[in-house]
Amino acid sequence: MKSTNKLTLYIMIAMLTGGIVGYIVFVSASSESRNSFATDIKLLTTIFLRLVQMIIAPLVFCTLVVGIAKLGDLKTVGRVGGKAMVWFLSASITSLLLGMLLVNLLKPGVGIDLANASADSVKDLAGKTQSFTLQNFIEHVFPKSLVEAMANNEILQIVIFSIFFGVATAAMGDYAKPLIKALDIASHIILKMVGYVMKFAPIGVFGAIAAVIAVNGFSIFIFYTKYFFSFLLGIALLWVVLVFVGYLILRKKTPVLLKHLSQPLLIAFTTTSSEAVFPKLTEELEKFGCKDKIVSFILPLGYSFNLDGSMMYMTFASIAIAQAYGIQLDLGTQLTMLLVLMLTSKGIAGVPRASLVVVLATCSMFHIPPEGVALILPIDHFCDMFRSMTNVLGNGLATSVVSKWEKSLDV
Repeated sequence: MKSTNKLTLYIMIAMLTGGIVGYIVFVSASSESRNSFATDIKLLTTIFLRLVQMIIAPLVFCTLVVGIAKLGDLKTVGRVGGKAMVWFLSASITSLLLGMLLVNLLKPGVGIDLANASADSVKDLAGKTQSFTLQNFIEHVFPKSLVEAMANNEILQIVIFSIFFGVATAAMGDYAKPLIKALDIASHIILKMVGYVMKFAPIGVFGAIAAVIAVNGFSIFIFYTKYFFSFLLGIALLWVVLVFVGYLILRKKTPVLLKHLSQPLLIAFTTTSSEAVFPKLTEELEKFGCKDKIVSFILPLGYSFNLDGSMMYMTFASIAIAQAYGIQLDLGTQLTMLLVLMLTSKGIAGVPRASLVVVLATCSMFHIPPEGVALILPIDHFCDMFRSMTNVLGNGLATSVVSKWEKSLDV
């Protein structure tokens, strides 16, 4: 059995085992003991995520600089970046509109019990939105220090610096070739580290699943059936749209791509972290046949500008909360909300529970009770599993499609 297939099997076993252990704790322990168990067992997930996070910043910097330098002149960088932005913008608009359409048709917010809302549960998120101003948004996008950006894993800030550095490096010509070669070697060393880090994935998955089931059990799905399955329908339709458009461009290569994406998708699903998959996704896309210079350039951009699952969820959740409170939003208001979400969702990938932070800020902006976010908090972890998977699928397709457009896809 191939090592990749073994890892997938181990992750599946970890999911099942984590669910069983978590449920045993849920039915046999007191509420205090369950919370204590969840806190302790989540340390396993924390270890795995921290191992991944330690290699993301240097990997993004090295690969993006090398990718831009290999692309050559600024004209080529602009052409490839422009094609990527066409896909990113189209996918973002599709995701937002699909979320708005479904939430209006299915009205999942109507079925949510307001008694489940607790203002205390959103205090942590509310603290993160208090400084959610235009000034702080701009400050979050543009770095004042590369070291600070790397220390905080601010992907967009690292991308901004790397683009400037990469373009300047390419402009230096032959003089900078030794540095480009050194960074290329460094990126391959980091990718080698990915293989070692991914061996800890089943342990992280076990901790994540056991923790959430121990606290909530499986009964949580009963209370939020309509909301959860309406969201799943939206995700399924978004997958159909993305894969169909991808098929129109990639043709027979599409099933091969999906096979390569299967393991990154599974890791994203179980860890609820698109970020955790970045190194593995880079590796799999290169195995699929995308040239490293395209992967190195497009994928870091995608993690800042192309989070399709999160985009759909933010529209869906914001309007669902309004429905729960009986607030009617006309079409113009909803379209304005989409525009706001399109802008505010960029560059916050480094914020924990980023989607909820944006939803909370958006609710406040449109006079929807922000404590309504507490309504969806209990089910959010499970929704996050699917939106993280969708983010990975979207970026995998985007990189492959741009590679095909640039005739940089090995066939």
